[in-house]
Amino acid sequence: MSTLLQELNEAVAEVAERGRRSLVEVRSRGRGVGTGAVWHADGLIVTNAHVVSRGDPRVGLPDGRVLPAKVLAWDPRLDLAALTVEATGLTAMPLGASRSLRPGQWVLALGHPWGVAGAATAGVVIGTGKEWPDAPYGGREWVAVNLPLRPGNSGGPLLDAEGRLVGITTIMAGPRLGLAVPVHLAKAFLRRTLLSPPAATQPKTAIL
Repeated sequence: MSTLLQELNEAVAEVAERGRRSLVEVRSRGRGVGTGAVWHADGLIVTNAHVVSRGDPRVGLPDGRVLPAKVLAWDPRLDLAALTVEATGLTAMPLGASRSLRPGQWVLALGHPWGVAGAATAGVVIGTGKEWPDAPYGGREWVAVNLPLRPGNSGGPLLDAEGRLVGITTIMAGPRLGLAVPVHLAKAFLRRTLLSPPAATQPKTAIL
């Protein structure tokens, strides 16, 4: 194996390993297993709305603890939900710039497909924007990626080459066409729902 390929393998594996430190498992009654990403060290987690469906979710943390979670915000149209667990000192996932993504850029999806914990799937960005005729909720923004998403990937992080969160993986819309909610929409969702009255219990630094 060439030195260049070895370095590439190590770099990809390192991105996945760092991402797993902020990866959680989300279980909700009747919804199976989904995934979430730690947004803030004090227990704020972001996932898909369809993963929790306003149920009574439980969250499996990277250190092995399984804790009950409270649904702070839920938006079925964006397919986003914000959860909180009674935990501190978690590793928050660094945030990237979804508006800067370009076709052909490498991305990595982490999740628990078919119950395989912490699985990684690599691909490239197909494009971004609103023009995806097979996507649900037409007229809204997506990050489209050339990688397969499976049951258990929902709500998980889509990472760029530097391991930064650029999207929340959501749905397959065709053969090797995966769709993710751009991270800038997740930021706006949290600002709108958690920083508006009544005041949220999470600090503002958990969102901005």
